[in-house]
Amino acid sequence: MKLINKKKIAVKEKANQENFRNKAMSRGVTLLAPETIFLSKDTKFGKNVIINPYVIIGQNVIIGNDVEIFPFTHIENAKVESNVKIGPFSRVRPGTVLSKGSRVGNFVEIKNSKIGTGTKINHLSYVGDTVIGKLANIGAGTITCNYDGKRKYKTKIHDNAFIGSNSSLVAPVTIGKNSVIGAGSVITRNVREKSLSLTRAKQIEKKNYKKI
Repeated sequence: MKLINKKKIAVKEKANQENFRNKAMSRGVTLLAPETIFLSKDTKFGKNVIINPYVIIGQNVIIGNDVEIFPFTHIENAKVESNVKIGPFSRVRPGTVLSKGSRVGNFVEIKNSKIGTGTKINHLSYVGDTVIGKLANIGAGTITCNYDGKRKYKTKIHDNAFIGSNSSLVAPVTIGKNSVIGAGSVITRNVREKSLSLTRAKQIEKKNYKKI
């Protein structure tokens, strides 16, 4: 592509973005540092939406009421219901639904998943091809291992489940209602409701150890 064509595209996109931002703000959306925020023409906003600096919203995104999106967040082809907080440094990928009152925190990536009402995924997690129920807590460093190199598989996490930090859930797998996964576990089998499940090697301590 010739340089002149690239310049024309850039100028057109700049004008489009200014139009999208002005249209959003005229409808009551609060854009903090609007020049750093990139929107799409089909984005739908509810009431009392706040978007912090350095946010990108791609195509086919619906945002409900009382939502705040924190800096360095990227959202595309997703639905965000009311009273949701996202970011900073979050990526919400296609096919995701964030239900009312859910929380997606820093360095969290979600793909093709439904996050239930009031559920929290606050830190450093990957959730893919997953359905999570209401009021679950997904600990820091949790990964849903949805791909075996050939196929992708589903993870189901039911209401009020607590997933301990640094856990790997190897799909296909179901975590029962009100169950707890101990920190650092690799879960490969279904966990019944109201159960504690953990996988952990025995800790070994060598007294008076000296480095060679």
